Amino acid sequence: MKQMIWILWPSFVVGGIAETIFFTLFDPQDLQIFGVQHEMSRVAIYSIGFFLFWLMAAGSSAFTCFIQRRADAPYRCPLPACDRPLGCPKREEGGT
Repeated sequence: MKQMIWILWPSFVVGGIAETIFFTLFDPQDLQIFGVQHEMSRVAIYSIGFFLFWLMAAGSSAFTCFIQRRADAPYRCPLPACDRPLGCPKREEGGT
C-alpha cells in the first residue's frame, strides 16, 4: 500500500502540471486524432488528457520503484531469524 502511494501521489501532481502546461499551449478543439477532427467537448479532452498524463507519470514512478529494489529482495525471508522453521540454514543457532 505504501508503494502505491509513492507511485500515485507524485504522478497525480505531475499529471496535473503536465496537463496545465500542455493545454495552456494547445486548444483542445484544435487537436486532431490521427488527422481526424474529433467531436468531443473540451471537458472530455481535458479529462482524457489528464488521465493520459497521470498514467505516463505513474508508469515512470512505478519503474523507479522497480529498479530501486535490492537484487536479492525476492529471495529474502520476511521472518526474523528466531521465527524461522527448524532446519533453516539461516536460523540463529540456539534460538527459540
